[in-house]
Amino acid sequence: MSRIEYALRQDGYLVVNKSYPSLTNDIPSLTPVVGQSMDDCRRQGSTKIHFVTHSLGGILVRAYFQDHQAPDAKRIVMLGPPNQGSEIVDTYFDEWWFQRATGPAGQQLGTIGTQRIFPILKPIPLEIGVIAGTLSIDPLLFRSLPKPNDGVVSVKSTMLPEMKDFVTVEQSHTFMVYSAEVINLTRFFLKNGTFQRHLFQPDRF
Repeated sequence: MSRIEYALRQDGYLVVNKSYPSLTNDIPSLTPVVGQSMDDCRRQGSTKIHFVTHSLGGILVRAYFQDHQAPDAKRIVMLGPPNQGSEIVDTYFDEWWFQRATGPAGQQLGTIGTQRIFPILKPIPLEIGVIAGTLSIDPLLFRSLPKPNDGVVSVKSTMLPEMKDFVTVEQSHTFMVYSAEVINLTRFFLKNGTFQRHLFQPDRF
């Protein structure tokens, strides 16, 4: 997320770029990182807090706000979020190599089965913008996904009924965070609460 961090700092944002141990912890154990990040912002004087997440990060924010309130939390841009789960987890759930690669949190991202977390996640009080990728570069995993997809998450699975705006980009799941188009869409949504008018603006990154 360092390229996105740099761009947002150039726009004048205070940025807290948090990582988390997704390969060793499940989703409920990881959600406190959201609150910790918000506290870091507040300690540095922030009065309005936005989020930019990639993949699982969007799920952690949704999970955190199931039982927390924060009037200073405003907008979130989700990049390639498995909001409805990923069919890849359904296909490879029992494979040892997949369990090692995705960890306990990844095992909760399926679309079927008793461990999936999505049926219990209710809408959150943030303005949500979703950016979904349509480029698959993985020769193995993409076969388990409906088209179009980004190689890890199908476009359909990224969506939420309550999202304020949605856009697709020709980027893969892993590498969308480096895309100038994605970065400019992100900064436009954080400022305006929409992606739409960005289409008529020149890229600045």
